[in-house]
Amino acid sequence: MSIKSNGSTNGGRPRSLYEESEEERHELKLDSIVSKPKTPTFVYVLTFFSALGGFLFGYDTGVISGAMILLRNEFNLSSVWQELIVSVTVAAAAVFALIGGCLNDRLGRRPVIMMASIVFTVGAVCMAIAGDKYLLLTGRVIVGAGIGMTSTTIPMYLAECSPIHIRGRLVSTNIAMVACGQFVANVIDGIFGWDETTGWRYMLGLAGIPSFLQFLGFIMMPESPRWLIINHKDERARRVLQTMRGQLDIEEEYDSIKHSCMETEVEEQKRSKMPIIIQMIQTPSIRRALIVGCSLQMFQQVAGINTVMYYSATIIRMSGVKGDETAIWLSAVTSFVNFVFTILGLYLVEKIGRRALTLGSLIGAVISLAWLAIGFHLSAVYTPAVTNIESVSAESPCSTHTTCNQCMRALECGYCYLDNIRGPTNSSCLPTDYEDPWQATIGRCNTTSLSGNLTWAYDYCPTDYSWMPMAGLVLYLIFFAPGMGPMPWTINSEIYPLWARSTGNAASTFTNWIFNLAVSMSFISLTETLTRQGTFCLYAGMAFIGVVTLGFLLPETKGKSLEEVEGLFAQPWCSGGQPISYNTKTIQYVHIRGLNRDGRESELDSPE
Repeated sequence: MSIKSNGSTNGGRPRSLYEESEEERHELKLDSIVSKPKTPTFVYVLTFFSALGGFLFGYDTGVISGAMILLRNEFNLSSVWQELIVSVTVAAAAVFALIGGCLNDRLGRRPVIMMASIVFTVGAVCMAIAGDKYLLLTGRVIVGAGIGMTSTTIPMYLAECSPIHIRGRLVSTNIAMVACGQFVANVIDGIFGWDETTGWRYMLGLAGIPSFLQFLGFIMMPESPRWLIINHKDERARRVLQTMRGQLDIEEEYDSIKHSCMETEVEEQKRSKMPIIIQMIQTPSIRRALIVGCSLQMFQQVAGINTVMYYSATIIRMSGVKGDETAIWLSAVTSFVNFVFTILGLYLVEKIGRRALTLGSLIGAVISLAWLAIGFHLSAVYTPAVTNIESVSAESPCSTHTTCNQCMRALECGYCYLDNIRGPTNSSCLPTDYEDPWQATIGRCNTTSLSGNLTWAYDYCPTDYSWMPMAGLVLYLIFFAPGMGPMPWTINSEIYPLWARSTGNAASTFTNWIFNLAVSMSFISLTETLTRQGTFCLYAGMAFIGVVTLGFLLPETKGKSLEEVEGLFAQPWCSGGQPISYNTKTIQYVHIRGLNRDGRESELDSPE
């Protein structure tokens, strides 16, 4: 590249070519963005092996719902043990998300991902060979540790390795693989669900295959160039960056990263020895970034996404769909919808930007959650009546209920009826055992082998409005999957400076897991206290608060380098001064190197 001096001076002396004006530096950067150089295949290979961590995250989320049906019978699990086996993984993930943040700074991104792969593989083996519920619980804890470390590390690793023009797409690929894992898990549940003895071992143990494949793949993957530079491994970082960009001339990007790292070191010398999270809170710009990052993860969960994914089969049953097998396969359909529209998000993220995609997704979630609430409300209003009080249940509290909805909401009761073309007939409300609700304790439905059209409904009511919650569920995923599914992870991987990146991602991931745990464990209780329609109204209200909050706080990071994104939070939100400029330029290029036409590398000469 050849650049000539324009003869301008700086303080009476000719300006050096190494002192480009601010406009020239910005033009050079814009040229590099607009040209969008071809991305090397190696970057996509790196993304694939990284995103296997997202696949494992999604697979474990989806597979446990189907496996639990078999585990409950195999180990005679009480309700407390069932909740413990599900929630202990989420709790372990929350704790190890914080631990992973510390390890990322000390060991690097690559060793933490490899460590998490081995941990997850060991956990999968423990679950597959479990002979009792205690070893099964141990395996769930180990798997949670692996998920926690990867959920913190992989989005950050992908963001630091990706070219600017496709960074959002590559980071979002990790969440697309989460959706893919959930879909595959539902299919695996359907395939092995018939084997009541060993089916659950295949469901849980198969997760060890992709985790071990990820470990093998990362033997050949490099460390993040930014971590290498901050740890004074400059030549190795230069070679890694050249491999990732597919060209030798990476000096502009290398120098911008180097400059940012040098500033980080200077700042670290000035900062106290307090924990990084405390320093982040005390630094106004970083505190604002942390609030945005944690708010994104919080609103992702309180909008109900993991309730929908964990309990999709249950929600489908609640809507009035008859049959466990039908509900499981319809749950697989919803997982497929989630996967397809998450893939759509990979295309949209670099087209319309992070902010528009996030806010549009949340607005759609509000509408679809309201639709779900209306659907459940209509199902409750137009519920079939109890037409028969069986003599054996006359003394039971269940005999006082007059409609199916009242009967179904009572945990100790179920609805027994004859299923005819015109609707349920000869129906009664019979007592059942909360720990074993698959049959009534007395009366006609006191057996799991019902004859003729006799049907036992312990968690749903037959209704003509069952299509409304199903349609709302699909509509919810169509809106949520492209935006609020991947965007919290993508944006969190971009908004923190290098010295706070690991801790910031760990804090936001911890927020995600804590709210994940709280929302998923409270869903059944909320449906019992607030009713089903009330629960989804609550989620819709929380999503609306998210729209308003993020509408004020969330900036656009599309098309900016990680170093530039730092400047987006430099001004207070409620400042009376000039608005924040999203064209903030913080990169200072020290020099420019290039190739002459004859292929020889040369430094630029001083101006004549």
